[in-house]
Amino acid sequence: MKAAVLEAFNEPLVVKQVSDPILAPDGVILKLEATGICRSDLHGWHGGLGAIKTFPHILGHEMSGIVQEVGKDIRNFKKGDRVIVPFNQGDGVCPHCQSGHHNLCDNLKMVGFHIDGGFAEYIHIPNADLNLLHLPEGIDFLTASAMGCRFMTAFHGVVSRGNVRPGEWVAVYGSGGVGLSAIQIATAAGANVIAVDIAEDKLDFAKQMGAVAAVNSKETNAPQAIMELTKGGANLSIDALGIQDTVVNSVMSLAKRGRHLQLGVSSNPQGGMTPVPVNLMLLKELTLVGSAGMPVPEYREMLQMVEQGKLAPGKLVTKQIALDDINAAFEEMNNYAGVGVTVITKF
Repeated sequence: MKAAVLEAFNEPLVVKQVSDPILAPDGVILKLEATGICRSDLHGWHGGLGAIKTFPHILGHEMSGIVQEVGKDIRNFKKGDRVIVPFNQGDGVCPHCQSGHHNLCDNLKMVGFHIDGGFAEYIHIPNADLNLLHLPEGIDFLTASAMGCRFMTAFHGVVSRGNVRPGEWVAVYGSGGVGLSAIQIATAAGANVIAVDIAEDKLDFAKQMGAVAAVNSKETNAPQAIMELTKGGANLSIDALGIQDTVVNSVMSLAKRGRHLQLGVSSNPQGGMTPVPVNLMLLKELTLVGSAGMPVPEYREMLQMVEQGKLAPGKLVTKQIALDDINAAFEEMNNYAGVGVTVITKF
């Protein structure tokens, strides 16, 4: 099969022919129809997250496709089924999986990091009865792949962890894929969203996703602007980027008893070590919340909202490319260029 292969950290991916995936008894082989390119892939390319241990390796974790082969132990899928791939892969037996938190599995495997991913024509998904989902007929593959990581990560974060409520003020730092997803989801929940970024084109796109206001933090003191817009601060502030400035500014933007939600992965050393204003947290009784991926049981609600038109992840997609063009997409992302989400649709 054709694949874009990581042969060394920080080196261009090599697009070439590699061996087809091998089917396990509990596994499914998919022919991929669409794969998103995400900033988490960039973290992996740099050697971050600590998950990639050997080379060659195939990145890519935002996927949808068609079942080609099923292992002898598979009961929920058959050849020809349309599917979406949750990138958090649980074992189904640890205490966290059994309580519905597959994203926190004690033996968590992330597609594209711990196992080969979707920058390829085909992929093997192990333990597929647990870690694969049927794609409703009303959702196309492009939309499904736009949900693959950023959108579902934002859904779990905003809805389940951030506990967003109608009428609340929500600040979102970073208008990349996960930030735009958070803006759309919080807006659909009835919140008033303020987008924060340093690029006007991204802020304009954020308004198209539902933001009622936009703040250019390159030109304006963002926490101060949010305090003025909200007359006291955001109820929920989301860092969708992970750099120190956005983490701190997000916390500084909160109203009393506000909630900071960390969605962006930090590239800071020592596991993302980041100083935060502890005294402000104490005096305002602030809450800091982390959110990682999304457990499988939450997908049904999100897919229903997409099928009913209440959420539209496909609107985030601004570019479709061929697998051969993947390094140009990585370079663009590395330079924080481009708007919206890029998806591979030609393999």
